[in-house]
Amino acid sequence: MTNHIQQTVLPRRHFLTNLSSGLAGISLASLLQDESRAAGVHQAPDGQPHFPPKAKSVIWLFMRGGVSHMESFDPKPMLNKYAGKSISETPWKSVQESEKLKRVRVVVVNDANGQQRNKVYPLQVGYKKYGESGIEVSDWFPHIGGCVDDLSIVRSMWTTDDNHGAQVQFHSGRHMLDGRVPTIGAWVNYGLGSLNQNLPQFINMGPRFFDVRDGHYLGPAYDSVPLKVDPQNPLPYAKPELDLSSAEQKIEFSLINQLNQLSAEKFPHDSTLQARIKSYELAFRMQTAVPEVIRFDQETKETQELYGLHQPETKEFGMQLLAARRFVEKGVRFIQIMHGDGAAGAWDSHSNLKSGHSKLARQVDQPTAGLLKDLKRRGLLKDTIVVFATEFGRTPGSQGSNGRDHHPYGFSIWMAGGGIKGGVAHGTTDELGFHAEANPHYVTDVHATLLKQLGLKAQRLEVPGHKRLEMDFGHPIDEIIA
Repeated sequence: MTNHIQQTVLPRRHFLTNLSSGLAGISLASLLQDESRAAGVHQAPDGQPHFPPKAKSVIWLFMRGGVSHMESFDPKPMLNKYAGKSISETPWKSVQESEKLKRVRVVVVNDANGQQRNKVYPLQVGYKKYGESGIEVSDWFPHIGGCVDDLSIVRSMWTTDDNHGAQVQFHSGRHMLDGRVPTIGAWVNYGLGSLNQNLPQFINMGPRFFDVRDGHYLGPAYDSVPLKVDPQNPLPYAKPELDLSSAEQKIEFSLINQLNQLSAEKFPHDSTLQARIKSYELAFRMQTAVPEVIRFDQETKETQELYGLHQPETKEFGMQLLAARRFVEKGVRFIQIMHGDGAAGAWDSHSNLKSGHSKLARQVDQPTAGLLKDLKRRGLLKDTIVVFATEFGRTPGSQGSNGRDHHPYGFSIWMAGGGIKGGVAHGTTDELGFHAEANPHYVTDVHATLLKQLGLKAQRLEVPGHKRLEMDFGHPIDEIIA
């Protein structure tokens, strides 16, 4: 009997796998999620929030490589006053004797990077106060500065990885040495139900290295769906492997449906079959739904220019952010956008910080501000949280003649929308920007804040056999919640 089942089921599964390969990356994650819920895998939640939410969706903007906090959202004039001196010659020499230095877990001993750096390096750009709140923002981010009254800037972040594994740590809360665990996007995807049955609920745009998965022990159902925004070829992996017409695809899906129904009659206790049937229908719908979202020609010229689509330096990031807004409108839960190519990330400014950061800031500043303005005028910002984050900051001291090294001890991120206060600068670093001092926050505090606004209690998101630590859950940053 066993051999008969293997002969009947395995060839069929092989056939379905081959048939669906053209849909891989778009439909599979959502399909597997439907199956796992239907089968009770991991005792997945019912998709309902634990308490009334203030937000429905998250747009997560992550600057890969490490943005200098002093030259973005936490200006430090004392760097100019003491430029060229060693940190030990400043009134803040104790920063290099702090117990906080012991938090860092070094992956590569005596690495050329990830050092403290002792010679104070002056600010490479000016800054000024913006908005009614008068919060200081670097001159590299004037458009975001113009939106500062909608932002909560957290100036007191810290992490424990002094190398680019901190990219993984910011998303998962765990150090690279701890192994891989689900990311914040995966937990949101796991905890909440779909708002649109025609679209994936967790999307990633932009480059990823070190770890390109999200679900890990939750399973591939909760990985992000990779998406490349290209209006000329918006969704290459949503196309069938062969050149098939819509009518021919319908015939194929009909055949799959019939095979599933035959299996259902033979194996009535297979609880995943109905989920499979629905999943292939969803895959077919996605081929139309996803490319339709990336129809930028449906937007006015004014909106396209708001995101910088008319300028070469802002066009790529602007298209991703405009797509994010359109996906939010359609009910996608979590949209993760990575900026800065290369394994380390383009923001990794060990040298030429001024030219590098100014160029990268021009790429993201206008599109990001455009996203905030567009969401706000459409009434979407009230239930969409925008996060602007990075893996760590840069050292107050210089690396070489014109760069800054990795700096995990204190850095900045900001959030807006979805019940987050506007015009707030929360937490502080010392006058050199070395350590997070007042109201320090480990990276999972950002996760906990998002989950709270989405109506989820982090401690209820657990899977049997995978005990989570207290640091995995974090604590909501209540001071920035309206």
